[in-house]
Amino acid sequence: MIDDQLPADLRTDQPHTARVYDYILGGTDNYEADREAGEAVKTLWPTVTIATRANRQFMHRATRYLALRGVTQFLDIGSGIPTRPNLHEVAQTITPEARVVYVDNDPIVLAQAAPLLAGSPEGRTAYIPADVTTPRAILDAPRLHDILDLSRPVALSLIGLLPFISDDHRPYEMVATLVDAVAPGSYLVMSHITPDFDPTAIAAVTRLYHDSGLPLRTRDRAEFARFFEGLELLEPGIVSAQRWRRDDDELSVGSDAQVSVYVGVARART
Repeated sequence: MIDDQLPADLRTDQPHTARVYDYILGGTDNYEADREAGEAVKTLWPTVTIATRANRQFMHRATRYLALRGVTQFLDIGSGIPTRPNLHEVAQTITPEARVVYVDNDPIVLAQAAPLLAGSPEGRTAYIPADVTTPRAILDAPRLHDILDLSRPVALSLIGLLPFISDDHRPYEMVATLVDAVAPGSYLVMSHITPDFDPTAIAAVTRLYHDSGLPLRTRDRAEFARFFEGLELLEPGIVSAQRWRRDDDELSVGSDAQVSVYVGVARART
């Protein structure tokens, strides 16, 4: 079941972060401006396709890992344009009654996502138009409480979102507000682009984004680790995306330098 199919007045003449990401992933929900921006990123960072796939595969593995351990509630903030399999499809394949709430502040995402998604009959899948920079608006949304019970464990998923949040918005406080609102035994799942492995390419991409009027804030390992303070990091801790609990039969998608994305999954202490 899916709720909240929302129309929107879309701007297609300017590149947009979610659509550029969709293009790099090989999706079709993008326009000429997004494709041009995506090709410019590929020129500066030739392995960006490897990075986006590794990031996506991490989301799949982390969702599957938590669903297999009994997590039935997922809150995905900054969901982006859907690319199958989506988070709810992974979770509901394992636990059909799983409930998933997607959050995005972008009408482009909301308009394009709703027609593409359908949850299992036993579960619930909903969208909330909200912005992570105002986390209370997410937590106070009536639709959120219609779908999720925050007194029970929730997997809070922030996949590739924080690079688009500047320090002015106090991202560490934002994440702490979200984590503090969910029950003990909940999980924080995060990924983040980093300059640590290929500083030249990542610096060039950052300049390109800024020159295009798009936000991008990369963070090193210490900066990324701060988001998990007070939480219990699951093994193998903070690692490059392709290294997090890779399945035995899953081929490696690249080196640390090619991926340049840190990931981590942590549990809120009981």
